[in-house]
Amino acid sequence: MANKIFKNLDEQIEILRSKGLIINDEEKTKDILFRENYFFVNGYRHLFMKSAKERKFIPGTTFEELYGTFVFDRRVRNIFFKNILIVENNIKSIISYTLSKKYGFKEKDYLNPRNFTQDRMKARQVHDILNKMKRQIRVNGKQHRATLHYLSNYGYIPMWILVKVLSLGIIAELYNILKPEDQLTIAEFYNLDPETLSIYLSILANARNLCAHEDILYDNRMQRSIPDCRYHYLLNIDMTDDEYQYGKNDLYALVIILKQMLTDIEFREFINEIGYEIDILDGKVDTVPLVTILNKMGFPDNWRDIVNID
Repeated sequence: MANKIFKNLDEQIEILRSKGLIINDEEKTKDILFRENYFFVNGYRHLFMKSAKERKFIPGTTFEELYGTFVFDRRVRNIFFKNILIVENNIKSIISYTLSKKYGFKEKDYLNPRNFTQDRMKARQVHDILNKMKRQIRVNGKQHRATLHYLSNYGYIPMWILVKVLSLGIIAELYNILKPEDQLTIAEFYNLDPETLSIYLSILANARNLCAHEDILYDNRMQRSIPDCRYHYLLNIDMTDDEYQYGKNDLYALVIILKQMLTDIEFREFINEIGYEIDILDGKVDTVPLVTILNKMGFPDNWRDIVNID
């Protein structure tokens, strides 16, 4: 396999032109490629390709459309990210409150293995996750103002402070090792069953990492699918072979998750912000129909209607 070699800005533009992309303003395009990285901007080319086999742009595609999609994904990613952070803070608060109230507020109390599932099949999992949490206390305890304050003044870090230094991934793992009755108490806050909440937390943790590292989001497909729910049915989402086409492992699945985990006000603002960015993109892209972009995102045509479902 031939090595990929460095290409200067002029060469990068020529590669794009050779594939049929229209460059209207060469200097502006060079500036964007220099600041944003050719590889990252070009990552959105698939939306504008004639086909998967024919690596040529649809006739009439401009660099402005390609870059507009890049900017759209960045802005949508930031919107999802800030709302996932809201859910992250909420679930950390709910879990820490539940465990502290029931098991105590010192590490030796709330990290006692007896407070977690006694399923022998999960014994190793319990051991590993509690060790991860203890490691966070050792590594980060003196690096954050709140944890340092408690260590210095009280000699311990209560659960409601510890969660500050725990990743959403660890929180998702922690939820999975709770006793069934504790899982149920937490899940009921969201009107979810424990298994569904477990799936949601895992998906949210992965999505959070994707957003934080600025990976392509709009057409991402997750490894796990969310269970069928009332929103799939009430939105009358199309089905193929008894499987919903949208809202399962795509970006709209994240919308459905946030619908159930944000407050009504937070979710309405979230939908309005996403809708605003979609409208802007629609004004920038002519080569590809908006419905095609929405389908790539996993959004049904009536995607906005979810905001009005109780």
